[in-house]
Amino acid sequence: MAISQQAFEQYTVAFYNLENLFDVFNDKHILDDDFTAHGRKDWTPQRYQKKLQKLSDAISKIGTLQTGKLPAIIGVAEVENKKVLEDLIQQPKLLKADYSIIHYDSPDERGIDVAMIYRKDLFTVEYSTPIAVDVTMPNDEPDRTRDILYVKGFLSGMPLHIYVNHWPSRRDGAASTNEKRVAVAQQLMEHVRQVDPHQERKNQEKHLLEGTNIIIMGDFNDDPENDSIRNEILPYGFQNVTAPLKKFHRGSLNYNFKWNLFDQIMVSDSLINDVPEALYFHKADIFDDIMLRQWKGKYRGQPARTFVGRTYKGGYSDHFPVFMILRRN
Repeated sequence: MAISQQAFEQYTVAFYNLENLFDVFNDKHILDDDFTAHGRKDWTPQRYQKKLQKLSDAISKIGTLQTGKLPAIIGVAEVENKKVLEDLIQQPKLLKADYSIIHYDSPDERGIDVAMIYRKDLFTVEYSTPIAVDVTMPNDEPDRTRDILYVKGFLSGMPLHIYVNHWPSRRDGAASTNEKRVAVAQQLMEHVRQVDPHQERKNQEKHLLEGTNIIIMGDFNDDPENDSIRNEILPYGFQNVTAPLKKFHRGSLNYNFKWNLFDQIMVSDSLINDVPEALYFHKADIFDDIMLRQWKGKYRGQPARTFVGRTYKGGYSDHFPVFMILRRN
């Protein structure tokens, strides 16, 4: 007889790009005019509440089939401010998990930030800070982009260093913007080297409380095989646990009928272990349940988006969440 998945001590760690989670109020310091009742998107309180309800419904189901409980940690991207996250975690389907928030305003011109929500009963925060990144290329105007969020804490007694990312987009072309994402990767790894100067992240035999366990998650606007991931992160003690999920017919977002896996999770070698009592990487997946997909038409099977251009569709997000399961040895 098979052992139930819920018989194991295990936790879900996820990342979700929430596709422009803006409130309905105009903030004169950022470019959020579209997301107001009189803006181009006709962003009303009713539409905002519907988006909160849908996102909370999705988050409440990430990894629950495997673990039987709501996610322990969720990194998020494209949130306007802390208030939208407070509204999100107060939704009925998330309220019982008693989530808390880590958020810092970033210099992004549109005001979209990365953040992290976590279950206070499972994760204890020791320290957090935004990491400013500079992607201004020679002879260019200053380019303001999202900070990287760094969080140090303990998941059920296991020390973790977590980086939540949202790297520069490909809007001006993948090749012409590649250098910017490589620059962010290099700056990220410089911080990793400061946190872990002795490369303990490569050690797979350290005691539960002695290892340096690192999780890098985010919307990288690159696929696993691109330079920024393959050459700038993985050679330095990391494994991309989501890379095998990318297929011709599967990914975390779809552009021009081509699947990409821009949303990824990478873990330090130390999380691939059999150390007694330690948490270890068990499995990863894309949460692309039918509830998050378009059901009909030529875009059938793709993420059910909130907007397509200026047209309101009332869906969840243009990205699927990705997640991994950590299990106790």
